[in-house]
Amino acid sequence: METAGTPTEFRLTGYAHGGGCACKIPPGELEEAVRGLGGQTNPEVLVGLDDGDDAAAVRIQDGLAVLSTADFFTPVVDDAYDWGRIAAANAMSDIYAMGGTPVVAINLVGWPRGILPLEVLTEVLRGGLDVAQLAGTPVIGGHTIDNPEPTYGMAVTGTAHPDRLLRNDAAQAGLPLTLTKPIGVGLLNNRHKQTGEVSEAAVETMTALNRDAAAAALAAGITAATDVTGFGLLGHLHKMARASGVGAVLDRSAVPLVDGAAEALRDGYISGGTRRNLDWVRPHLTAAASITEDDLLLLADAQTSGGLLVVGEVPGYPVIGETVVGSGLTVC
Repeated sequence: METAGTPTEFRLTGYAHGGGCACKIPPGELEEAVRGLGGQTNPEVLVGLDDGDDAAAVRIQDGLAVLSTADFFTPVVDDAYDWGRIAAANAMSDIYAMGGTPVVAINLVGWPRGILPLEVLTEVLRGGLDVAQLAGTPVIGGHTIDNPEPTYGMAVTGTAHPDRLLRNDAAQAGLPLTLTKPIGVGLLNNRHKQTGEVSEAAVETMTALNRDAAAAALAAGITAATDVTGFGLLGHLHKMARASGVGAVLDRSAVPLVDGAAEALRDGYISGGTRRNLDWVRPHLTAAASITEDDLLLLADAQTSGGLLVVGEVPGYPVIGETVVGSGLTVC
């Protein structure tokens, strides 16, 4: 690894053991760690820890709830500016996934200051600021630490109407499932880390805000949604179905893929996080005979800044399955 030079000379993904949301603590381990911390009795807490939703929601007055979230990760791409954009879009997504509007953000930074120069960090922060400005959200300050691995993200505060939240425990049986972004960026990001090959399609989808998709879902009267990030499509669908007491059927052929993802899967660029996602969901999963192990790994692919998974039909976005009476997931 190089330790001196201009920002463009650094392969940032080489400074981290994992990349993007694939570096999350595995879902089963995380649930064990926070077990017993839920069940808060404050009546103004609308969404807390109980079902692992995307953001906390607290009513502060009639007609107004405050949403709060934080999200950060190690480099998912080598370009510092793009990493900042991706991390910011990913953090904002938690607010959109709750049906809210982000109103202020602060930066969260861990930086190996003796290894990577500060001008690289400046590019990361510039990327985050540019995406936040697209969202109409001021970025005011933050917190930094000297850290062995570069880490960046944001804590974001948003607002929403308490009666118009999108929640992961509000799914009802008999409704279509809509996905608002293609999947497969985890495969492409892992290929990028291993080979240096840049996927412009992956960068484009990861930097896209979920603002318009959230607005369309609310306009359609949707009440249940989540975003698809590090636990993969299967993992986040399982969490939402479990929290809501329903089952789900997923149509593999209807799930859209980012350009190049199928080839990256064929070539074996599967992250450890993706394999752990599938291991976690597998006990709750029934697959049709036509579904291969590669199909399941694709559906478990650890996404970074993925789209919204919505219970209900959202015009302009593909339907990929439906919720059903019962429990567990079926892939056909």
